[in-house]
Amino acid sequence: MDTRDFIQLEDIYTAHNYHPLDAVLTKGKGIWVWDVEGNKYLDFLSGYSAINHGHCHPRIVKIVQQQAKRLTLTGRAFRNDQWPLLGKELCELTGYEMVLAMNSGAEAIETAIKTARKWAYQKKGVPQDRAEIIACANNFHGRTVTIISFSTESLYRNDFGPFTPGFVIIPYGDIDALRQAITANTAAFLVEPIQAEAGILIPPAGYLKAAKEVCAEHDVLFIADEIQTGLGRTGKVFACDHEGVKADMAVIGKSLGGGCYPISATLAMRDVLGVFKPGEHGSTFGGNPLACAVARESLRVIQDEKLMENATEQGSYFLEKLKTIKSRHVKEVRGRGLLIGIELKPEAGGARRYCEELKKEGLLCKETHDNVIRFAPPLVIKQKDLNWAYRRIKRVFKRLN
Repeated sequence: MDTRDFIQLEDIYTAHNYHPLDAVLTKGKGIWVWDVEGNKYLDFLSGYSAINHGHCHPRIVKIVQQQAKRLTLTGRAFRNDQWPLLGKELCELTGYEMVLAMNSGAEAIETAIKTARKWAYQKKGVPQDRAEIIACANNFHGRTVTIISFSTESLYRNDFGPFTPGFVIIPYGDIDALRQAITANTAAFLVEPIQAEAGILIPPAGYLKAAKEVCAEHDVLFIADEIQTGLGRTGKVFACDHEGVKADMAVIGKSLGGGCYPISATLAMRDVLGVFKPGEHGSTFGGNPLACAVARESLRVIQDEKLMENATEQGSYFLEKLKTIKSRHVKEVRGRGLLIGIELKPEAGGARRYCEELKKEGLLCKETHDNVIRFAPPLVIKQKDLNWAYRRIKRVFKRLN
C-alpha cells in the first residue's frame, strides 16, 4: 500500500476531525520520521510537544517493554508500585505537594476545573453552584463540552451546545481586565503562559507575575495550563518559571508520556488537591503502572540529557536565525525556547501552503490559526539540524515570496 491508499482508507473509515498533511508516517527515530514510501522528514512539530524526547527514545522504549511484561493496568481499585513513585518524583521536581494523574490534557484540565470549584465551595465559602472561573480569549485547553464552553473559537463551538455555565472570558495579557472580572464568586483564573494554539502568543513581560499577585490578593486560584509549555519546551520546567511564578495548580501532559504513552497530571498543594474524597473523581486508566513507569523515565531523561538547557540554547539560536529571513510576507517571528511561530501577513495566502512546501523539502510542521507557522522540534535537536531546517525554510520563503 502507498500513501494514496492509506489516505483513501482514512477518508472512508475514519472521522474527518483533523486536516493533516499528506505524509503517512510509519517509522520514527529521534528527530526523524519516515513515510510508507521511505521518504525521510525532520519532525518540526513533536506531536504538539508530546515528543519532546524525540521519537522512540531508547531508554523510554526499554521501560515500555519491561513494564508491559510485568503489569500494565490495575484500575484504581487496587494499588500499584509505580504510581506512588511517580507522585513523589513529580512533587520533588516541581515543588508541589500532591498530584492527580489522568490520561489526556483535556482530562487534566477538567480535573483542575472540578478541583477549583470544590475548593471554592469548601474553602472559600462560595455559594453552591455559583463558582466562576476566569479564562482568556483565544485560549485552547482541550475539546470536551465543558472546555469548549469557554473557548472563543467558533470552529470549536459551532453545533456543540448547550454549553456549561460558570466561565468568564477576558482578553489575554490584560491585567486590568482580570482585576475587574474578579467577584466574590471567582474560584480560579485559568491561563496558558504562552498561547500555543492561538499562534505562539506571549503575554507582556510581568503579566503572569502580576496576575498571580491579583489572584492571591482576592483568594483566587491561579491555574497554569502547562500541557504544551511544561517539562522543558520553553527551557524551564514550567513556562511560568520565566517570571518566577508558582501557580496554585499546574496542569501537565503531552511530553510527560515521553512520546510513548498518554498520561497527564494536575499538580497543587495539599490544601487544594486535598479536597477530594474517594469516589468523587477518577479514571480507570489514570495512574496506571505502564503510564507511570514511562513518565518516570521521561522525567529522568529530561534531566539527565539536559533537554531544558538545550531548549534554551538552541531555541535562542534558531529564533535569531529565523528573524534574518527577508520576506514581505513575514509579520513577526516570536517564541520562547523551542516553541516558535512565524506569523504571516494576510496577503501571504495562509500558513498551510508554506507547510505543504516545507513538507516537499523534508520538513514537517503545521499551521495554527491560519496565518502562523509553528516550529516545535524535539528538544534533543542539535544546531546542525536546525541549520539544515533553516536552509529549507529560507528556500521556501524565497520561492513563495
